[in-house]
Amino acid sequence: TMAHGEITHVEFPADDPQRAMRFYSAVAGWEFGEMPEMPGYHLFRSGEGYGGAIGQRGVTIGPSLRLYIEVNSIEDALAASDRNGGTTREPKTDIPGWGWFAVVTDPEGTDIGLFQSLPRG
Repeated sequence: TMAHGEITHVEFPADDPQRAMRFYSAVAGWEFGEMPEMPGYHLFRSGEGYGGAIGQRGVTIGPSLRLYIEVNSIEDALAASDRNGGTTREPKTDIPGWGWFAVVTDPEGTDIGLFQSLPRG
């Protein structure tokens, strides 16, 4: 299980996802796969519980690199963001079978993803 505050996922936007996957396969040894419910979103794992995806810039992934941080509660994290100068860009959204995500912009203008895992066990 990921702990509150851990960076768990990173999205790499690509103009040419196939070219980007070749690059990261060669440089980092990452292997990519797709989930049928998320076409064009090429997942990889870089370590235990940690990974990310490559996707088409502005289509299946946003325009810039985005990190996701594990939080105990999306609601609490969004409230903390609001109180501390952040802006909610994407509200809490269900990822069936996995949990929930939201996206905030920090006070410096950087988009950060928040992720709350479904309880496992």
